[in-house]
Amino acid sequence: MAKGSRYATCVLACLLTIASLPTYGQDLLDVWQLALQRDPIYAANRAARDAEQEIVPQARARLLPYVSADAVAEVENARRLEGLDRSTSNRRALWALTLIQPVFNLSAWSAYERAETVASLADVAQASAYQELILRVAQSYFDVLAAQDTLRALLAEKAAVETQLQAARQGFELGSTTITDTYEAQARLDLLNAGELQARNALQLSQDRLARIIDERPQQLAELAPGTSLPAPEPARVDAWTTQSATASLDVAQAELAARIVEKQIDIAKSQHYPTVSLQAQTGSASDRGLYNTGGGPRSLDSTIGLHLSIPIFTGGEISSVVREQTTRLQQARYELENAKRLARQATLQHYSGVISGLAQIQALQAAEKSSLASVQANRLGYEVGVRINIDVLNAQQQLFETQRSLSRARYDTLMSSLRLKASSGILTAQDIVAINKLLSEQAARPS
Repeated sequence: MAKGSRYATCVLACLLTIASLPTYGQDLLDVWQLALQRDPIYAANRAARDAEQEIVPQARARLLPYVSADAVAEVENARRLEGLDRSTSNRRALWALTLIQPVFNLSAWSAYERAETVASLADVAQASAYQELILRVAQSYFDVLAAQDTLRALLAEKAAVETQLQAARQGFELGSTTITDTYEAQARLDLLNAGELQARNALQLSQDRLARIIDERPQQLAELAPGTSLPAPEPARVDAWTTQSATASLDVAQAELAARIVEKQIDIAKSQHYPTVSLQAQTGSASDRGLYNTGGGPRSLDSTIGLHLSIPIFTGGEISSVVREQTTRLQQARYELENAKRLARQATLQHYSGVISGLAQIQALQAAEKSSLASVQANRLGYEVGVRINIDVLNAQQQLFETQRSLSRARYDTLMSSLRLKASSGILTAQDIVAINKLLSEQAARPS
């Protein structure tokens, strides 16, 4: 059999193997739904958000009526010190019901407003955790696909080198080539065997990272079909994205709320200078005639109602110090807000550039893949007719498969840049997962 026929048979066998692969077991949307239910990091953030919401009713309670009930029953026994033979006993019972309603308490009201801001900050933090989960799921999913593509390319390159090694051995036996061709092919095959072990380990680690999120081993994953066209940013103007990120980024929103919380802390500190007024009402009964009122006659019922005014006069300078402290912290929070805006704009520029350059890189690599394939075919034909040597064929094959691996990685990196671009602008949602999921192929090729 001719060398070109053997190579064609090998390529045909690979194509038939890929065509007969089973359908996928999981796609990106399936993995995302599992992550929503099982990811411990997101669940912890959700629990933290629910806990922070309880600050609001706790602060509101300081503005609402406070009712307490007290009861005392006691026996008093007195004895002479000398002989302890003479004693007197008195029994007493009393109860009281007290109502306190704040009328004017600026500190409590400012604390309530601060609590509402803290609850809003918790909501934004939860939304940020939601976006972070989307990014972690997508990144872990694409890492598995990239590892599979790398291993698949290595196996294909290994099969091609094995075919070339067999041709070199036969050529040496027939006297048409030297033993050098065999050594070169064997050395390349040994390197690929070592690379295969590393690629399989990388695939295992990427699957472990995805399994940590969804709490199960991933099944066969749906993949991007070859030649799938990836979407460009919409709108296609970087200034629109940077403006959006500076105003709607969740990191910016958290920094703004943090500054507002410090402002409320200043209000709370200043309100310590102001008086407080509360309504106090009490009713109760007291008796010195015994616990069971055996002395006869009704027990008295005493009731009082009035306003309680408290005016802080001198606190040793503590309140003024707290005000100065919180004022300085407000300056810090505003600087951090400005830094958050700048970071958001910088991240947006980076991810927007990542999408644009990624799309251009994909086109260039697709063209390079076609050129590399033509180079392999030309070098193999030249080797068969004696105008090319074995190392030329091996180098051409290596260049082809390296190009394919780079193309695979560029596609996933571009998709991740598009997701991070939306995250930096505060508009990343589960609908973006659905949109990417529609790009996935219904055939999954898992390396064996």
